[in-house]
Amino acid sequence: MIRYTLTRCLMAGVAISTLAPVAHAAPAGYDKIDTVVVIYAENRSFDNLYGTFPGANGVATLAADASRQLDRDGKPMTELPPVWEGLTGKGVTPAVTQAQTEHLQNALFQIDDAKGFAQPMNVVTRDLWHRFYEEQMQIHDGKNDMFAAWADSGGLVMGRYDGSSLPMWNVAKKYVLADNFFQAGFGGSFFNHFELVCACAPYYPNADKSPAKDSISVVEADGKTLKVADNSPASAIKGAPKFVRDGNLTPDFYAVNTMQPPYQPSSNPPAADGDKAYADPSKPTTLPPQHDLTIGDLLSAKGISWAWYAGAWEATLSGKNATPVPNFQFHHQPFNYFANYAPGTPARAEHLRDGGLGGEAFLKDIDAGKLPAVTFYKPQGSLNEHAGYADVASGDQHLADIVAHLEKSPQWDHMLVVVTYDENGGFWDHVAPPKADRWGPGNRLPAIIASPFAKKGTIDHTQYDTTSIIRFITARYDLPVLPGIITRDKALEANHEKPMGDLSGALDLKG
Repeated sequence: MIRYTLTRCLMAGVAISTLAPVAHAAPAGYDKIDTVVVIYAENRSFDNLYGTFPGANGVATLAADASRQLDRDGKPMTELPPVWEGLTGKGVTPAVTQAQTEHLQNALFQIDDAKGFAQPMNVVTRDLWHRFYEEQMQIHDGKNDMFAAWADSGGLVMGRYDGSSLPMWNVAKKYVLADNFFQAGFGGSFFNHFELVCACAPYYPNADKSPAKDSISVVEADGKTLKVADNSPASAIKGAPKFVRDGNLTPDFYAVNTMQPPYQPSSNPPAADGDKAYADPSKPTTLPPQHDLTIGDLLSAKGISWAWYAGAWEATLSGKNATPVPNFQFHHQPFNYFANYAPGTPARAEHLRDGGLGGEAFLKDIDAGKLPAVTFYKPQGSLNEHAGYADVASGDQHLADIVAHLEKSPQWDHMLVVVTYDENGGFWDHVAPPKADRWGPGNRLPAIIASPFAKKGTIDHTQYDTTSIIRFITARYDLPVLPGIITRDKALEANHEKPMGDLSGALDLKG
């Protein structure tokens, strides 16, 4: 595959339009949207939070055995495995121990049920596997019946909440809830942030000769199943599975599980004698700089303003990141992996912005009407809803507060706001993902579309995935279509699946 940076294309005199087809013009009415705001939270499946939303394709009408999970031998389990290491995160008092989760019925259960575990949404639960190959094994060709079998968290994969008390539930009722929106890539946050900004898979050249060589996964001939180790428990009831090598890289060197940015802020510090703005390239988890085209590159080439606001960015660069607050997550900053936004570049200074602690800097720009035409916002770790280190309630309130500020912004009258999650976090959902290419899509996520042009009070059943966000941006600003989107479209068609929408199904842009 030939990989171009925008700079190389321009220096070589290669028009961006020659790299991918371009829409002839923005569809009618799209120009009513002057500001697109994308808010990207963490790690929740649709059923985990919105499974009981009235009128949505949720869990209320599921048959009794619809959530039944199979063991690793393909036979139904008599009960769910225990939640290994307990249901609640470290330091929670009183804790729900592993012993208290034994003998759960093989079915979906409610984490905050007063008659059950009674763990409200302000309690942090333990983390779950949300990895590239494991998710495909859990999906099990669309049957979604091996989540507990290929998890490290036992029965917790089948946990859900009554989300009706969440502030964002009311935002969804006011505007549009999309109930057929899927994560674009299998697996975790790292990979799905790349899907959001470039619809591409990051790559590690010559990985077999690199410090990351021991992170190349060992996969079966089908290309989507990890090779199980000889000492792996035969049943999920006996413990989490073990694999020969469950690494960050595919056998052909694509990075599909969490690796660190080559630039600071990165969880890998600089080399002892290296540039302090860079991460140590000798660390096996440091990804080399990436060179694929991003939606940011395409916007810049056309003179469209844009920015990625990261909560606690400046605090982290200043050495003030801490756990549990703000708990900045280095691998949630996709543009920090690309050479076009390396330290010292004008593009980095212009487009990678500090969201502030608690989103204060982002809120200030909202209130002042100074948001770029395309704006991404990533909450700091303590407010992103990621199981294992963040709770649902705090993050959801933060999202609702941001939407409230956006509604009062001078830019609101011509704004589109998309609030969604990067991936399912390992939590079960009952809807089979559409079959497309080797990268995804994965499981279904909550997505809320808010705008003065929203079809207010409705549920949008259109098939979307994460790339639907950049599909809308591409159509609105008449940009080249990124190669990954073309690949996804061809794969959907080849598998006789519906095409992905561009979010316009949630909007009334006529007249």
